Formats: sequence, C-alpha cells, structure tokens
Amino acid sequence: MPDKEFVEALVCPKCKVDLKYVEEMESLLCEKCGRIYEIADNIIVLNPKDKKER
Repeated sequence: MPDKEFVEALVCPKCKVDLKYVEEMESLLCEKCGRIYEIADNIIVLNPKDKKER
C-alpha cells in the first residue's frame, strides 16, 4: 500500500472526490463515479482502468 497520508491527499482527476484504497484490488476507487485507479509497482496510475475513459 502507498503511504496513507499521500493517498488521503489524492482526489479523482475527473470528479474531484477523495479516493479510497481497496486492498483486495490493490487499487484506488472513486466512490462517486466508480473509476478505478491501479497501483503498479507502488506507483499510482491516475488513468482509469475503464477503457471508455482513455
């Protein structure tokens, strides 16, 4: 998991709502719009996994 304080400072780039770390998926989730942001090699990728958003 990335640094907790760092994650708490992040917001969804699309709707500006706080992101939530989901341990089972090792990803960040925006609970407002449902976008999922993966964490690869302890680097947070702020491109959504949802292909229609790319």
